[in-house]
Amino acid sequence: MQNDKHNVVLICILKEICLILRHIFNNMALILPKKYKQKLTVETTEVAIKMVKDEFQKQLIKQLQLRRVTAPLFVAAGTGINDDLNGVEPPVSFEVPAMDGIRAEVVHSLAKWKRLKLAAYDIAPGFGLYTDMNAIRATETPDNLHSLYVDQWDWEKTILPGDRSRGYLMATVRSIYSAMRAVEALIYERFPHITPTLPDEITVIDSQDLLDRYPELSAKEREAAVAREYGAVFIMGIGAPLSNGQPHDLRAPDYDDWSSATPDGRRGLNGDIIVWSRVLECPVELSSMGIRVSPEALRSQLEATGKTDRVNLPFHRRLLAGELPASIGGGIGQSRLCMFLLQKAHIGEVQASLWPSSDIAACRSAGIDLL
Repeated sequence: MQNDKHNVVLICILKEICLILRHIFNNMALILPKKYKQKLTVETTEVAIKMVKDEFQKQLIKQLQLRRVTAPLFVAAGTGINDDLNGVEPPVSFEVPAMDGIRAEVVHSLAKWKRLKLAAYDIAPGFGLYTDMNAIRATETPDNLHSLYVDQWDWEKTILPGDRSRGYLMATVRSIYSAMRAVEALIYERFPHITPTLPDEITVIDSQDLLDRYPELSAKEREAAVAREYGAVFIMGIGAPLSNGQPHDLRAPDYDDWSSATPDGRRGLNGDIIVWSRVLECPVELSSMGIRVSPEALRSQLEATGKTDRVNLPFHRRLLAGELPASIGGGIGQSRLCMFLLQKAHIGEVQASLWPSSDIAACRSAGIDLL
């Protein structure tokens, strides 16, 4: 019996090490495009950034029937509200002496917080909310697409239980994509030298079908291949093991539903919007989203990931008790969208953050001006 306990602990430790290594190697080396030429000056870029953010918010509100709410920068630790993303990134935390020394955590995202707000504001099905989410991901490895500072539009929408389907998810994806294309068209009107690159339609493909198409490639290589082919794709069903025994990517067990079976024999009601950057010649993930877990899906996913201890956390207790509405939601990277639509080579061209001195020098020599 004692040996069995030691073996379980060892397996858990090895799994955590594998997750951390996978996270590290998912980051890419700095890309310096040959003959890169900025299409906007630094000053004009600042104007264009505001334009993208203002116009996209208008389009998102219109497409999804959302209203803006104010969001926290940090939440109390131990409540189950903060997200652990793929399970390996520790949040930035600090002690609050004025509140009996409780610990606060800078948010990773607001997926669970938003669902609580849908319930608190009693938002009807078909309507929802969005907010500006700002976060610090201290363990991130900075490169062209990754930063220590994260800014995104976090949105959440109340749905009916009958809307928990891939059809509803696909319709929502296409609405968001329409908002992106509308802003791209406005940029072209204002800055005609920035030619639109998004295709008319976004292609939807299941992660298992993607594996079947490219069985010899890694998950990231599969993303690159399909994004290069179609220009814009939504990869559906991320989190559950595929036929090779591995998930396409890791997902936390308590917000997106990545386990529910579908009529076509697939699993998962979530996915990522990925576009192809002609500047960097690589895929760019703009959004991660999905229909949220039902009480049944939450129990199943907590069991599958060995996180059943979370059932006693305040958020999880409310969800399991049926006190939270069915919902769909996600995050859309603000800086990444600006970077892609303004055809920039580095996220630091549209966002002020910290970068390795070697990267700053290399970017400068390649004609890339970081803010």
